[in-house]
Amino acid sequence: MDERHKKILQRLRINLVRDLDPSSLYDCLYEKGIFTLDMIDEIKCSGTRRDQARELVRDLETRGSRAFPLFLECLRETGQLSLAELLQNGAPAIKLQPATPTQTVRPVLQPLPITPAVDVNKPRIDDIPANPTQSPKTTPTPTPTPPAEGEFMRPRLPSRTRRDSLQSELSNRKGSNIDCDKLERRFKALNFIVEVRTNLKQKQIKHELSALSKKDHSQYDCCVVIMLSHGTEVSHNRFPGAVYGVDGQHVPVQYITNYLNGQHCPSLQGKPKLFFIQACGGDERDTGFEVSPDEVEPSFGGADDQTDAIPMSSSSDSLSMSDEIDARATLPTPSDILVSYSTFPGYVSWRDTQSGSWYVETLDRILEENAATDDLVTMLMMVNHEVSQNSAKGLYKQMPGSFNFLRKLLYFQPRP
Repeated sequence: MDERHKKILQRLRINLVRDLDPSSLYDCLYEKGIFTLDMIDEIKCSGTRRDQARELVRDLETRGSRAFPLFLECLRETGQLSLAELLQNGAPAIKLQPATPTQTVRPVLQPLPITPAVDVNKPRIDDIPANPTQSPKTTPTPTPTPPAEGEFMRPRLPSRTRRDSLQSELSNRKGSNIDCDKLERRFKALNFIVEVRTNLKQKQIKHELSALSKKDHSQYDCCVVIMLSHGTEVSHNRFPGAVYGVDGQHVPVQYITNYLNGQHCPSLQGKPKLFFIQACGGDERDTGFEVSPDEVEPSFGGADDQTDAIPMSSSSDSLSMSDEIDARATLPTPSDILVSYSTFPGYVSWRDTQSGSWYVETLDRILEENAATDDLVTMLMMVNHEVSQNSAKGLYKQMPGSFNFLRKLLYFQPRP
């Protein structure tokens, strides 16, 4: 998009966030090729109408030189004439030119040169190089992995780093299978129907969450989503952090929760929606602070402790400076949602390769011992306390925590 059009959108962002009706624009934006279906799904999952409007305007700035005039057309076609006029008055006259057709270049056929006949059994002097060189390898170049659904294949420049180059930094999470088995057994014992998905790419994570949101949950009392992965710190306006797919692309936690909120999953309205995130919240390591010996019961982690940290990412959902005032004034408060994090935002989360992560191991045991008598928030407080007593390599600490928007105490019903 031209810089002058970006400045118009940024200058009028508050008006757009306040008055724009994104839901009426989606079909038009897709038909005109401004957004893909995946991009529209992400915008829809960003939250309230204002959140969707804010996300739409941010994404619009990345969609090329034709995006602005086509956006004005969509506004007029959907009856949002005042916004179209407001944007038009802030821009010079625009004449939309049709896309330049691609010119087909046809090769010119040249006759092959005629060479005299030679005796193939007789070696030629000029066939033997004076300075032998290594022959180039004839092994065919591996076929690149096709793009995920909804993505476009772009030419790869030799000097540019692939978007998924982060994949090389995602080490195998040894011990994660132990966590998965523990939690599967535990929640089955708490009368949950458990479905397990492993080694998903970013698009697959979103697809599974979208499918879950479209199910009929009217016969159930609660829904739980557990993420075991590498994590990172991203800019956010709701729930912090993000988890990675195996392709090195992350999904912000606030997007994960939005799939099941009251707006996107009506059959879970008024019902508890619990999210347990076993992943790093950043790459900082907490060495803690000194306290008197009476206040702490030290517990030392094993020699095989690892973290799930990936350096901070500049997420596409980060807030621009021109949007900062409006974003602070409109932070939503989702009801009936609890997000429990294995570690404080910005810090690493520790995992033992033999016994699993500190957080899951402790959560599993606390649920086993106390689910019949105590509510969830009380048990999570127990988890916080016990994990805080651990030390990795005799030095590093970890502090779980949660964002609690439940309106009632939640008790599980363990099987006898």
